[in-house]
Amino acid sequence: MLHKTIQLSEKYPGATLTTYISDDPPELKMPPRRAIVVCPGGGYHFLSEREAEPIVKMYLAAGLNVFLLRYTVGAGAANYAPLIQASLAIKHVREHAEEYNIDPNYVFITGFSAGGHLAASTGTLWNIPEVLAAMGDAPLGINRPTGMVLCYAVLIFSHKKSFWNLCGTEQPTPEQLERFELEKHVSPDTPPTFLWHTFTDKTVDVQNALTFAQKLKDNGVPFELHIYPEGDHGLSLSNEQTWSQKPNMIMPHTEGWIELAIKWIKDFK
Repeated sequence: MLHKTIQLSEKYPGATLTTYISDDPPELKMPPRRAIVVCPGGGYHFLSEREAEPIVKMYLAAGLNVFLLRYTVGAGAANYAPLIQASLAIKHVREHAEEYNIDPNYVFITGFSAGGHLAASTGTLWNIPEVLAAMGDAPLGINRPTGMVLCYAVLIFSHKKSFWNLCGTEQPTPEQLERFELEKHVSPDTPPTFLWHTFTDKTVDVQNALTFAQKLKDNGVPFELHIYPEGDHGLSLSNEQTWSQKPNMIMPHTEGWIELAIKWIKDFK
């Protein structure tokens, strides 16, 4: 396995990308693999380990090459910093596709809660001036993900602390908030999306997924949406691998989401 940690930019010393790459011997004659960037959640305040390597392992076992993004949070989340870092991560994967034995046409991104907001930002805000400036002279769209897997994601103005960190203030103006209300930025250029949420999520309301899905439909963007009837926020894999000794984090009914997401990625045309 090719396992290394990369600093994405000198401007963001706290942002790293860790590779989990299958080191395929020539004997196997493996074709280029599909890739996915994983963004843990944590309200742009911290990074949840429950939504980091346990997720990486599932995608790696399914035959994808995986990249774990540790983006800056707290004061380091302002000024589009996490979005620029995620865009640099996708750019890095594509620019090193041959080295990593990756098909650059299939570079996905996934995120959980606030990490889901970050993942969705890469698909809706990939071409804003602040991001394009960070891409330098790279080809337009090198940072646009092929598709997004959004897990109980913050997508509308519903989780105040996430938006406060993004705006850099606890008293953001309506204009500042609107920059990060992603349903307002969906366009026909937004990538196809897989979303899942639970109806009983009390931290990030299910309306986030419903509203975003409606905007995708309005713009002709294909999506797959799963709403599970029960489950608290932050389920991650919904099983013993990520339950952290909390019985409410074990939900067999939602555990199948990862298999559905993997199938969606592998069947993507």
